[in-house]
Amino acid sequence: MQFHNLKRNKSNRKAKQVGRGGTRGKTSGRGTKGQNARAGRKKRPEMRDIIKRLPKLRGRGKNFLKSRLEKATPIKLSVLEEKFSSGEVISYKTLLNKGIIKMKNGRTPKVKILADGEMKKSFVFEGIKMSESAKKING
Repeated sequence: MQFHNLKRNKSNRKAKQVGRGGTRGKTSGRGTKGQNARAGRKKRPEMRDIIKRLPKLRGRGKNFLKSRLEKATPIKLSVLEEKFSSGEVISYKTLLNKGIIKMKNGRTPKVKILADGEMKKSFVFEGIKMSESAKKING
């Protein structure tokens, strides 16, 4: 046995290290070149760009919706005295029928009865808010 007759157990040339993992070989399913082919590739999520376009909502505190809440339409007792007879029942329906209030967006608006001056008639109110002074005058 001579030195030139000896053979290696493993081949002399190391295999080229390619791709590893994923979809085998050369580019490992990353396609060619570009941001996505590089190591440590990270594309910003699309949702983040959408969020960045939206305005920041500043000043939305606990009273944010107070200004948007529907305020009651005031109705004076003197107006009711002209339209209704004494002892008559006054409700949202009767106010709509007499044309004192009108529907808003398919709904009956909130109403509050306010006092002004003195009254000769008294009414029966059903489901309508009244001011304290209006309650005293109506009796």
